[in-house]
Amino acid sequence: MRSSGGFHGRRIQKTGGSTYIVSLPKTWVTHRGLRAGDVLLFSPRSDGSLTVYAEEGAAGDGERRTIIVTNEMESNHLFRRLVAEYIAGAPLLEVKTSGRMSAGTRDVVRGFAQRMIGPEILEESADAVVLQDVVGANPLPIPSVIRRMHQMVRAMQTDAMAALRDCDVSIARDVVERDWEVDRLHWFIQKQVTSALRDVRTLTLLGLTLPECTTYLQASKVLERIADHAVRIAGTVEMLGKERPPAPLLGELDAMAGAAARSLAEALDSLVDGDLGKANAVIDGAESIGRQREKILRELSTKRGRLAVGLAYVLESLERSAFYASDLAEIAINHSVEGEASKSTGGPVHRPVPAD
Repeated sequence: MRSSGGFHGRRIQKTGGSTYIVSLPKTWVTHRGLRAGDVLLFSPRSDGSLTVYAEEGAAGDGERRTIIVTNEMESNHLFRRLVAEYIAGAPLLEVKTSGRMSAGTRDVVRGFAQRMIGPEILEESADAVVLQDVVGANPLPIPSVIRRMHQMVRAMQTDAMAALRDCDVSIARDVVERDWEVDRLHWFIQKQVTSALRDVRTLTLLGLTLPECTTYLQASKVLERIADHAVRIAGTVEMLGKERPPAPLLGELDAMAGAAARSLAEALDSLVDGDLGKANAVIDGAESIGRQREKILRELSTKRGRLAVGLAYVLESLERSAFYASDLAEIAINHSVEGEASKSTGGPVHRPVPAD
């Protein structure tokens, strides 16, 4: 046996006419609690390697995690902790307090379960709430989730600008509410990718390679950021009240918003198609939008008060959305090149995001 850098070397031996065998490291066998007669599972990887693991329940089955919280925790802090636990991926999560759980703490836990994909309340007691991940080992296809996120972000962008044009607070508030839908899809992708990095069985269920998981997680983060900027634009509607921006200025902002939305759609298309030319066009277009921003900014310098402040927020968010689309185009370029390199070495094959 040879051992180097944490890798154990074993010589392949031949037994009988056509059977090859390899011995297993004793430390690994004993650490896993295995013995003669137990079954091992083998999973071929796209890079040519082979993953070996013991036959047992699905990844993480039966794993239970308990966290102790206090009723004095700020609700935002508790919610963030629950999101982190969700992404970490324990199938059973017990949220416990040292004494009776307050109504406020319980409401945060219940609200968390309602907003996320997977967690359901399994049981409650005076001092604890137990959540179970009902999605488990049957994940939604990540490429389809990315497409769904894009559809939602595109609608949020459109409605945010409509609310600005019409001074419609109700539409603006609806845009803000829909941001939760984008967030929960992003957190779901984070959870699935984290599980895939930790356990090859999840990776196999996802039907993706590790580079693809990384690419989709990056794309998800870009979409989540653009949704935040749609919310920021919607937030200016209440700030402006009934103060309607000048029609020519609104027209320029609308044109800029349209360009940013097209850039995002083309960036996602370039990720699907591996189209380097289209991706580069998106990046070049972001620079053009930046110049357009400078022109509008000069016009805004002649305005005063809430109107100038509100429209400056809108302008900045539109520019940031365009540059986030540019980031997605760069991700598409990297992914395309990685896919070509893998093909040339017999590695993973690029799997496109399903069309809308």
